[in-house]
Amino acid sequence: MSENTITLDTPIKRGDSEITAIELRKPGAGELRGVNLTDVLNVDVDALHKVLPRITSPALTMQDVAKLDPADLLKFGQMVAYFLVPKSQKQDNPFPQA
Repeated sequence: MSENTITLDTPIKRGDSEITAIELRKPGAGELRGVNLTDVLNVDVDALHKVLPRITSPALTMQDVAKLDPADLLKFGQMVAYFLVPKSQKQDNPFPQA
């Protein structure tokens, strides 16, 4: 499991399968189009609805994001915000085994 993998408090159900963990990758500039970076840094729900389907594996749909447990959404938002912090201002990943 990667350090960018979040174990969900409330798994996502898709048909007969259940997703219990999601890996996030650092978004590129194109994946941040249509969102205000300040909103992403502030863990704005609308901004996360746009960005998460673009950077998750397995890929979340907008419907999946809308159904996320608020605690899981917050974990995603914190990690996405952390991705945007310059390397010079980072120490260690604050989300080991998030």
